[in-house]
Amino acid sequence: MEVENQVNTIDVCQVTPYFDSSESATELSLPLTFSDIIWLRFHPVERIFFYKLTESTPTFFNSVILPNLKHSLSHTLLHFLPLAGNLIWPPQAIKPIILYTPDDGVQLTIAESTADFHLLSGNEVHGAADSRPYIPELPVTDSKASAIALKITLFPNHGFCIGISAHHAVLDGKSSTMFIKAWAHLCKLGDEDKRQYPALLTELTPVFDRIAMQDPEGLDMVYLNNWLELKWPGVDLNPRSLQLLPAIAVRSSSVRATFELSREDIKKLRERVLANLVKEGSKETRPIHLSTFVLVLAHGFVCIAKARGFESNRKVLIGFAVDCRARLDPPIHENYFGNCVSSCAAFTEAESLLEENGFMHVAEMLSELIKNLEKGVLDGAKETAASFMKEAAGGAALLGVAGSNRFEVYGTDFGWGKPEKVEITSIDRTGAISLAESKDGNGGVEIGFVLEKHEMEKFTSLFIMNCRSLEEFWSFYVTQHSKPSTRRWHFVGTLSSILLLLSSFVFNLWFLFIVPLVGYGFAWYSHFFVEGNVPATFGHPVWSFLCDCKMFGLMLTGQMDREIKRLGKRPILQGF
Repeated sequence: MEVENQVNTIDVCQVTPYFDSSESATELSLPLTFSDIIWLRFHPVERIFFYKLTESTPTFFNSVILPNLKHSLSHTLLHFLPLAGNLIWPPQAIKPIILYTPDDGVQLTIAESTADFHLLSGNEVHGAADSRPYIPELPVTDSKASAIALKITLFPNHGFCIGISAHHAVLDGKSSTMFIKAWAHLCKLGDEDKRQYPALLTELTPVFDRIAMQDPEGLDMVYLNNWLELKWPGVDLNPRSLQLLPAIAVRSSSVRATFELSREDIKKLRERVLANLVKEGSKETRPIHLSTFVLVLAHGFVCIAKARGFESNRKVLIGFAVDCRARLDPPIHENYFGNCVSSCAAFTEAESLLEENGFMHVAEMLSELIKNLEKGVLDGAKETAASFMKEAAGGAALLGVAGSNRFEVYGTDFGWGKPEKVEITSIDRTGAISLAESKDGNGGVEIGFVLEKHEMEKFTSLFIMNCRSLEEFWSFYVTQHSKPSTRRWHFVGTLSSILLLLSSFVFNLWFLFIVPLVGYGFAWYSHFFVEGNVPATFGHPVWSFLCDCKMFGLMLTGQMDREIKRLGKRPILQGF
C-alpha cells in the first residue's frame, strides 16, 4: 500500500494567538537580518516528533489530546507572534520583513494514519518517503510565505506525531526548538478546561530585539544581492519572489536510518585520532579540537563519501552552522529569536575522504574550522557566501549537518511522555546528516542518514567496521534479521547444514561440499527477498558465522524473542 493512502486528512484549520488578549490583536513586524537573509530561499527545516501512547484511541485523541494541543498552541503563539505571521516583501521595501497582523495564524492539519507507527518511529532502515505524509506543506507564494506550518497525525492505539515545517529565513534550529519546548511546557502544565496556563520559563521566553544584531559590514545586502543574482540550473527566478528553490524529489529507492554512538563509541573514535597523532609524532605541534561534534561528523562524512562512491576528483563542500549568540561582539541574548548562525565550510577533494586516513583528514578540517571561529564568527563572511552558493549550484558534493546534540529535543514532553523519536525529515532533500542527543540520556548521540538503498547497505557496513567485540557486533546483526521469517529461513539453513554435515560422516563425504551451499543459500535468500538487505557475511564473515550459530541456539531453546526484547523490539543500529 502506498504511504500516502495510509494517511487520511481529517481537518485543515488555522490556529491564532489566544483571542482574549490585547497583545494578539497588535500588529508586529520584524526586519530580516543578514543571518536570516542568507537562508531566504532555502527549503524549510522539517521535523517530526513521535509520541508513543497506546491509549490514543480516536475518542481520547479528539476529546483530550487534540484540544489540549490546539489550545496550548494558541497560548504559545501569543509569546511567539512572528510565527503566526508571514514573510512578505512590501513593494517599497528593499528587503523582506516578517509581519504579523490581527487574525493571522498557523496552518494546522489534522490527520489519521494506519501506517506502522513502530517502523516510522524506529531507527531501522525504512523508506525515506515514508515520512513525507506527516510533514505539512509550508504555504509559500511569490508574495507571501508562512513562518511555520504544523501537522498532527493520530496512529490509533499506538500514538501520534507532530510534524513541523519551518521557514529557514524566520528561525534557526535553536529558535524552532525553543518554540516546540514552550508549546510542550504550556500543554503539559496548563489547565485546558479553565483556559489557565503558566508563565513561560525564562529559558523558553523569546527575545525579538533586532537592534542587537549589528551589521557594520552590510552583510544583509550582500546576501540579498547574492540571491537576486543567483542563476540556478533550469530555474527562472523572479528576483523579488519569495518562492523557494525547487525541492529535490525524494526517490522511492532512498531509505532512512538512525544510528547511535554511545559515549564509549565516541571515546574510541577520539583514541583513534590521538593514536594517529602520536604515530605521526605531531601530538604537541598540531593540537586538534576533538569534540563529540567533530568526531561524529568526521566519521559520518567519510562513510557517506565511500558509500556514495564519490569520484576522487570531485569537489566536496564540508560544512556546518554554528550558533553565534555568544560569539558575536558584543554577544546577544541566548534566547534571541530568529536566525543567529554562521556557516563554517571548507572545500576539499573527495580523494582526501576516500583515503585510508580520510577520517583523520576530515577531523582536522572540522577542527580547523572551529578554531578559526576564535578570529570572529563573521570573519570572511562577505567573500565566502557567494563562492559557496556558486559551487553548490555547480554540482559540488555537499556534506552538512542539521540539528544538534545540544538541543535536548528528547525532553519535549507535552504531557504524555517524552518522544519515542525525533526525526529531522528534511535531510532527505538536503543530503545532510541529522544530529541529536541519545534518547536514553547516556551521553551518546543519534545520527540520521538518508541514502539510496544500495548505498545504505554499504554505509552500514562501513559504519560498523570498527566493531571491537562480538557482543557489539551482535546488536547490529539482530537489526539485519528483524523479520521473524528471515530468522526462520536462517534456522532452516543452519539445521539443514548440520544434518548434511552429520550425513557426510555417516554416508558420503561428498555431502561436505553441499553444506555451505545449503546453509548460506537459505540465509542469503532471506536477506535478498525477505529482509531486503545485504548479508552481513559479505563484510564480516567470521562474526556473522558466529552470530548465525548464536541465533540458531537461541531459537532452538526458545530464547530469541527474549533476546530481541533485551536489545529493544527494534534495535538501534550500533556504530561500532
